[in-house]
Amino acid sequence: MEKHLIALDLDGTLLSDQKTISERNKQAIHKAREAGHIVCIATGRPHRASIDYYNEMDLDTPMVNFNGALIHHPLNHNWDSIHSPMSIRTAREIIHTCHEIGVRNILAEVRDEVYLDQYDQEILDIFHTTDTPITIGSIKNHLNEDPTSILIHPNVEQVKHIREHLDEKHATMIEHRKWGAPWHVIEIVRAGLNKAVGLNKIAHYYHIPKERVIAFGDEDNDLEMLEFAGVGVAMDNAISELKDVSNEVTTSNEQDGIAVFLEQYLKLT
Repeated sequence: MEKHLIALDLDGTLLSDQKTISERNKQAIHKAREAGHIVCIATGRPHRASIDYYNEMDLDTPMVNFNGALIHHPLNHNWDSIHSPMSIRTAREIIHTCHEIGVRNILAEVRDEVYLDQYDQEILDIFHTTDTPITIGSIKNHLNEDPTSILIHPNVEQVKHIREHLDEKHATMIEHRKWGAPWHVIEIVRAGLNKAVGLNKIAHYYHIPKERVIAFGDEDNDLEMLEFAGVGVAMDNAISELKDVSNEVTTSNEQDGIAVFLEQYLKLT
């Protein structure tokens, strides 16, 4: 069988609800790589929150982080990495609006540096690791360089209004996506960026045509990636919009959906 590029979203896709990789998924990925296929991660997470899974699968490929705002190779620093932050001016305008609306919290990231507007242990548990530089308090005063991403943590009833405002005021400058429950976080990166941008770069690097790209996802930040891939696979737990654009639907992240599909499609034994 000809070589395929397999792109894996993490949360809600490769990872179980307990944020672990099942043994069956690990085995299927290992067998796919043994058969000559290439496996990469394409996630909205930053590098620091993805690298442990990368190492657990013993990958040696480039990785897409921040929904395409960072495309890099964790093991090869000579690889042609791309970091595409948004402008600090746009970031400050968005932060000002969030303060006016009264959102619960705002978090900005510059690669792996974290700026958190208000102390929140639950957010720290998700975004902070022991070696992550973090600044807590008054994000408008502390953030002084172009951020890779901004995360807004609103009250649920504020989500629609904030996203409409972002479309109205900043549509040419940013892309924004929403996390699923229970967080309802709005994730913002520079305009023109998405996972498909990163996946296209990786496919080109390995000389793999689109028709031999397999991409798995579950949320709206996977839409462009699944549309780009020759074989876009939505998880059974995916949002309906993603299933509408996918070529295939596999079982859920809790039912080894990646392994179920790869075992059959790539005829893994």
